[in-house]
Amino acid sequence: MNAQELIREIRLFCQSHADPVIVKKYSRYFKEGYRGYGIPTETFTNKLKELLDSNTLAYDTVVEASRGLIASEPFEEGSFAILLLKGFRKQFSRETFITIEEWFPIGITNWAHADTVAGELLGPMILKGIISLNDFSSWRDSPYPFQRRVAPVAQIKPMKRHPVIRPYLDFIDPMMMDPERVVHQGLGWFLREMWKKDPAPVEEFLLKWKNDAARLIFQYATEKMAKEERLKYRRTGGQADRRTGKIGN
Repeated sequence: MNAQELIREIRLFCQSHADPVIVKKYSRYFKEGYRGYGIPTETFTNKLKELLDSNTLAYDTVVEASRGLIASEPFEEGSFAILLLKGFRKQFSRETFITIEEWFPIGITNWAHADTVAGELLGPMILKGIISLNDFSSWRDSPYPFQRRVAPVAQIKPMKRHPVIRPYLDFIDPMMMDPERVVHQGLGWFLREMWKKDPAPVEEFLLKWKNDAARLIFQYATEKMAKEERLKYRRTGGQADRRTGKIGN
């Protein structure tokens, strides 16, 4: 099977199993907008397994097809691209990383795809030593918000295995004034996971940024803290948010 045949098979499958009721159900979870076929989860999973078990796919075919699938707007096509590539994780290399970088300009435009790429593709590549934290340096100021979100989120699993978290705090420091909500969520999630591993340096970092960074970062980062502990990270009275000019907590 070549790339075009794979794309055609996936699209015909999606069209034949579309359900507008499921589309309506999922739409509520995507503030950035959602367009999909509405494929039942079990139906999607069974088709994914069928493709991966068929012995008719090659790594290069999946990489080539991924560009067309990611660039297509319907949600499930991008999901097939990401999860089919995951099925070839034993063949991952730096070229795989470059392929994933190419996805963001053409079609990674929602949190679900971004977080799946981070957790299922990039995190394992870091743990295998194929790529490192430094490879994400340019992602921090990417013009694509979901690429910026992935920069910290991809580090969550590797960070948990690293003996110290200071390099990760240094890594995200330049991102703390990012203007995008989806990035704030990713940063807050990452800080929360770091805090669970090593609270003291994370608390120091949060205190440094409490008067300037977006409140949503702190909402996520302090979620597992006791209520009285969370109060320490409220913006000091009279201090304006440097991103918005607004004053308050």
